[in-house]
Amino acid sequence: MNKVNSLRIVSLLSSATEIVHALQLGPYQVGRSHECNFPPSVKSLPVCTQPAMDTTGSSADIDRSVKQRLSSALSLYTVDPQALVTLRPTHILTQTQCKVCAVSLEDVERALQNDLGVNAQIIALEPFELNDLWKDIHRVGQACGYADHATHLIHRLKSRMQAIATRAADAPTKPRIAAIEWLEPLMAAGNWVPELITMAGGINLFGEAGRHSPWMTWDQLTASDPDIIVAIPCGFDLARTRCEMYWLTQRPHWSSLKAVRTGQVYVCDGDQFMNRPGPRLVESLQIFAEILHPETFAPELKGIGWDIFST
Repeated sequence: MNKVNSLRIVSLLSSATEIVHALQLGPYQVGRSHECNFPPSVKSLPVCTQPAMDTTGSSADIDRSVKQRLSSALSLYTVDPQALVTLRPTHILTQTQCKVCAVSLEDVERALQNDLGVNAQIIALEPFELNDLWKDIHRVGQACGYADHATHLIHRLKSRMQAIATRAADAPTKPRIAAIEWLEPLMAAGNWVPELITMAGGINLFGEAGRHSPWMTWDQLTASDPDIIVAIPCGFDLARTRCEMYWLTQRPHWSSLKAVRTGQVYVCDGDQFMNRPGPRLVESLQIFAEILHPETFAPELKGIGWDIFST
């Protein structure tokens, strides 16, 4: 039997699911995580995971629950071992980058600790910086017999990013930007986001490329007085991000910040774009470019991936 035709892929990571489909391996995906929602067709696939805590609360509520579970050495997600037995995967995609953001390798290994007869290759992605995305795409492609597809996909994505970066480099300004990945408590965006901001022609004020997103204080934000503030809470879409902005607007001296006074505060769909290290990081770069340089980039993704926030 042809190796590709015998593939049965279970992706327990939203970005991995997007990589699978960008590699044209979508027809071979048989299961997904509760967070996998793009492309829309994957929503019909069986769900193999669930959060182990309530994720409907406020930013502060979620942060409190996460810290309580982690302090007790409890996982934030559960993997359904019976679902894996039923789906008979040849490949299971997960990650080792962050135990908070998504199902981890440990969660998968815990689900399979008993001899369940699941003989799947487990592929753990490790996205910390932009270059890791290319490695992850190659890792998935090679494991599934689609190495050539991976090479071509990486080339296309890099070319699109370079085209955006080249246009952004000619923009007349380099705004100073604070990208906020969590609203209460405050967390700056790290990992690949600082790279995207730099490529989009901005000056990133907080967070370092290739390193986990750091906590920050309100005093640090006000002292920097950024030209632009962009809220990209992990796991939140545009509507939910907008609803959570009161964590910022109720802070002292909010209205005196330059970004607020000049109408340069934005909300983004961090769940679909900036926080998801898959092929749509190209669109994430485009979003930053549209926000930073409206005189150069048409607002093609406004209302989809970003919007202006006004109090």
